[in-house]
Amino acid sequence: MGEQDGRKIRVIITGVTGMVGEGVLEECLHHPAVERVLILGRKPYGRQHPKLHEIIHSDFHDLAPIEAQLSGYNACFFCLGISSVGMSEADYTKVTYNLTMHVAETLARLNPDMVLAYVTGSGTDSTEQGRSMWARVKGKTENELLRLPFKAAYMFRPGYLHPTKGLRNAHRYYRYLSWLYPLAKLFFPKQMLTLRELGVAMIHAATNGYDRPILETKDINRLASGHRTRD
Repeated sequence: MGEQDGRKIRVIITGVTGMVGEGVLEECLHHPAVERVLILGRKPYGRQHPKLHEIIHSDFHDLAPIEAQLSGYNACFFCLGISSVGMSEADYTKVTYNLTMHVAETLARLNPDMVLAYVTGSGTDSTEQGRSMWARVKGKTENELLRLPFKAAYMFRPGYLHPTKGLRNAHRYYRYLSWLYPLAKLFFPKQMLTLRELGVAMIHAATNGYDRPILETKDINRLASGHRTRD
């Protein structure tokens, strides 16, 4: 599959003040298939680039004041997320499910040609019945996103994500783990990804598609390499 096969994309990215969103943004800014990037956040990101535009909005549960600025895009890379540690299920659901669905429903209504790529995580529970609270909530969110009238929607479930060198939002503990990555990749290749691979795979999903809506680490690796289908 060559890059010339896919469409050009104008993408909205959420969560760029986190490690995942920042890494995905970096790939978008340098990828020839991406024409324009709009980052949607609660506080300024502070990056300047010819492709980059930014909306600062404090309440993602009420997008009415900025709806006019969200039209004209054909991809959304939803990287906004929080840890469930120390949170009640109700509070985690409000942020992870309710907020995500409100943003997604708005974007699907405004941009019927949009492809959604949503970052969840390895272990997400599609049955919504398991013992793990975060996995149930993420599973419910995935299931509802797949029902929305997007052109296509893809659920990305990465395992370990290796940060992109030079970016500022990597968690501090990665400084102590980076030297282990080549060894871990050798012994656990099905669980290891770089942020660059994730970002490129999301771009490929939006430009050329994939043959299944839920992508585990193996699928993400394949899509990043330019393969639209599984073996």
